[in-house]
Amino acid sequence: MSLAAPRFGDQSKVTITSIQEKKQQGTAITCLTAYDYATARLVDQAAIDMILVGDSLAMVVLGYENTLPITVEEMLHHTRAVRRAVRRALVIADMPYASYVDEKQAVKNAARFLKDGGAEAVKIEGGQKRVPLVHSMLDAEVPVMGHIGLTPQSVHLMGGYRVQGKTLNAIERLVKDAVALDRAGVFALVLEGIPREVAKIITEEVECPTIGIGAGPNCDGQVLVFHDILNLTGQQPAKFVRQYADAAALISGAVSNFKADVEARLFPSDAESYHLPRETQAALETLRARKLAALR
Repeated sequence: MSLAAPRFGDQSKVTITSIQEKKQQGTAITCLTAYDYATARLVDQAAIDMILVGDSLAMVVLGYENTLPITVEEMLHHTRAVRRAVRRALVIADMPYASYVDEKQAVKNAARFLKDGGAEAVKIEGGQKRVPLVHSMLDAEVPVMGHIGLTPQSVHLMGGYRVQGKTLNAIERLVKDAVALDRAGVFALVLEGIPREVAKIITEEVECPTIGIGAGPNCDGQVLVFHDILNLTGQQPAKFVRQYADAAALISGAVSNFKADVEARLFPSDAESYHLPRETQAALETLRARKLAALR
């Protein structure tokens, strides 16, 4: 008997082409992060279109203060775990900080995410300055998702996690970044932490799908961090996060109940224990009785 959870929703394999077609059809695109086999399996079974193995795992899984410390090897480790779980969604791996500074090394690192990690695309942060790198990655047959606006790998340069694109000059730069990346060939573009009005302009200007996170409802799709929507970060969520369940309370309650049951010797019960076959039990009792008799 199979213990696999039932699958539901559209189960046709998601590809870069089908993601781009969704924009043309006006169909919303869904994306969530996942960092391990168990969560990726659940996200995939829910028919989410894209799974991002985000460098946010540095914070929500590994406990770092920001995304900067995580390495290529750590990202590959988690990407492989996600890949083993996914049957439908398009798997995208985040290129971690400093892994795409040198263009030649960047292409090699990106190729590893496809060859060794099982990803189907990579994501890089940055605007117009990334255009040559996008070209090189595409030449190496590595599909690329862009990411502009609030780019977490630039946290120190930006002076913190601040909303971007709030002035006319900043809006112009963002639109130019988006158009440049679109023309360079990114298959999709993450817009993070920008006013919804700016995201709407960009979405209308570019041919590739836009995926918003803190960018309002006018993007072609939305992405959130898995741990954020389940209240698993232990921190106050950002304004743009909607929590769909309180997994922290559920898990804490389960752990507390386990502790209480063990301390009260209510777990495990007889029904939760294994038993000897009757014949073996009878033979064991006879053997013990003989040993006790010999000691008297």
